[in-house]
Amino acid sequence: MAPSSLVQDLLRPEAYPEGERPTQVELVETHISWLFLTGRYVYKVKKPVDFGFLDFTTLEKRQHFCHEEVRLNRRLSPSVYLGVVEVRWDGSRHTIEGEGQTVDYAVKMLQLPRERTLSALLKAGTVSQDDIRRIARRIAEFHAQAETSDAITRTGGLETVRHNIQENFLQTERYQGVTITPEAYDLLRAYSEAFLEVHAPLFAQRQAQGRIRDGHGDLHAGQIYLVDGVLFLDCIEFNERFRWADVCADLAFLAMDLDYHGRPDLSRTLVEEYCRVSGDRGLLALLDFYKGYRAYVRGKVESFRLDEPSLSAQERMATLQRSARYFALAVQYARILRGPALVLVAGMIGTGKSTLARHLAERLQGEVISSDVVRKTLAGIPPTEHRYEPWGAGIYSADMDRRTYQTMFQQARSLLERGKVVILDASFRSSQHRQEALDLAREKGVPFFVVETTAPEEVVRERLQRRQERQEGPSDARLNLLPAFREHFEPLTDIPPKRLVRVDTSGPPRGSTLQALRGLLRIALAERPPLPDEEA
Repeated sequence: MAPSSLVQDLLRPEAYPEGERPTQVELVETHISWLFLTGRYVYKVKKPVDFGFLDFTTLEKRQHFCHEEVRLNRRLSPSVYLGVVEVRWDGSRHTIEGEGQTVDYAVKMLQLPRERTLSALLKAGTVSQDDIRRIARRIAEFHAQAETSDAITRTGGLETVRHNIQENFLQTERYQGVTITPEAYDLLRAYSEAFLEVHAPLFAQRQAQGRIRDGHGDLHAGQIYLVDGVLFLDCIEFNERFRWADVCADLAFLAMDLDYHGRPDLSRTLVEEYCRVSGDRGLLALLDFYKGYRAYVRGKVESFRLDEPSLSAQERMATLQRSARYFALAVQYARILRGPALVLVAGMIGTGKSTLARHLAERLQGEVISSDVVRKTLAGIPPTEHRYEPWGAGIYSADMDRRTYQTMFQQARSLLERGKVVILDASFRSSQHRQEALDLAREKGVPFFVVETTAPEEVVRERLQRRQERQEGPSDARLNLLPAFREHFEPLTDIPPKRLVRVDTSGPPRGSTLQALRGLLRIALAERPPLPDEEA
C-alpha cells in the first residue's frame, strides 16, 4: 500500500465507480498532491508529506484537510467541489469507494477545461481588460463577504507576516546558487526586514481597519477559471496563517502573476478596479511588498518541485527557469534603491570598506569607485603594485589626496548622469571630502547615503598585519600607519543620523553586507513619499 502502488492503481479506469468509469486517467502531480483527471471529475489525493508549514503525514490529518478543502473552496466555487470520497484497499488494489478498508481520502471535483484557466488564456493572448475587471470585482466581492474576527485579525498581523517571511528564507536557503543567487537572496531578505520595521504602523492600521480576512491564500492565474463567470479554485486549506491575511496579499498574488505573464497593463487594471469597487486605496502602500512576497513564494514552491524524483530532465529545466523568473521578479519589486544614487563607504583602515563596497555593488547593481585604484592610476602605476610610503608622503601626500577625491567625484558625476548607483570606496577621513560628496549629490538631485565600517581594534590590527604579509589587494594600508590614521581621522559627526549606517564588519562579510543593506533600505523606505490612505 505504498504511495507508488496507490498512484498506479488509481491510474486504472476500473478503479473508479461504475457509472462514472473513465476511458483513461491522467495524473497531474504537485509537491503536495496527486490529481487524477478522469475527463469528468478530478480526484485529489494528498501526499503524506511534512514541509513544516503543512503536515499530511497521518490518515486523520489527510481526512481533516480534505474536508477543509471542500468547505473553504465552496465559498468560491460551490458547484466544483463535490465532496470527499474514500480510497479503499481490498488486499490487492486501491479503488475509489470500492471494496475493502479505507486507507486514504480524495477531494472529488468537477473537472474544468484547463484551456479556460486564466494562465492558459494569458498564454493564448485572449484575456481582455473587461475579463480582468470582472475578476477584480469578484475578488472584491469575496473579500467583502469573507469572515473576519479578533482571532483572524490577530493572526494576520505583522508578527505572522514576519514569521512567514523568515520561514521562506529558511526553506530556500539550500536553493541558493540553484534557483536564486546569493545576491538576490540577501537583497530580498534585507528589503523584507527593513520594510517590516519601517512600516510596522501601516500593518497595525490595516488591522484596525478590518482589512484582515479569511481569504484565498494562493490566488494566482492557474487557480482562476473563466467558466460560467469567474471561478476561484484551490485556496489554502492546510495552514490558516497563509489564508488569514490582509486582503492586499490576495490581490497582490494575482497582480504579481499578471506581471510574471508579461501583462503589467492587466495587473494595473486589476488593482485599479479592485480599489474602485472596494474603496480600499490604502492597500497601495503595501502592494509592491506583497507582490514581492508572493513572487518569492512561487519561486519557493517551484524550487520544492526540484526535489521530486519523478521529474524528467525537461521538466526539471522548465521548473528551474520558472523558479528563477519568480525570484528575479521578486527582486524587481524590492529594488527601491535604484540609481542614480550616491553611497559612501567610509571608515578607518582595516575595517573592510572595499569588501563591503564590492558586495553592496553586487546586490544593488552599483558601480564601485575605489580611492586605492584611482590613486594608483593617477600615479601611473598598476593598482596591485604596492608603495609603502611614510604617512602623508609620496602618492599619499595632501595634494595626491585632493587629486584622488576630485577624480573620484568626476567619475561619480558621469555615472550618476547615466542613472547608476555609485559606491565610493574611500576612508573619507576628512569632513571636507564628505561635504564635497554631499554637494555632488545635491547638485545631481540624487539620494545620498553613508555607510561607516567599524571593527574592534584587535580585528583591525590582525587584518592590517595579514594584508601586509600577503600583499593582498590594491591598498597600501599597514599596521604602522594606524596611529597616524586614527589621529587624522575626523569622526563622522557631520553626517545626519538619518543618512548614516554604521556596520560592524568583524563577522563574516556576508553578515556585514546584510546589515548594511538593511540600513540603506530602511533609509530609502522611510523617505518614500506616502501613498493615498484608505479614504483618499
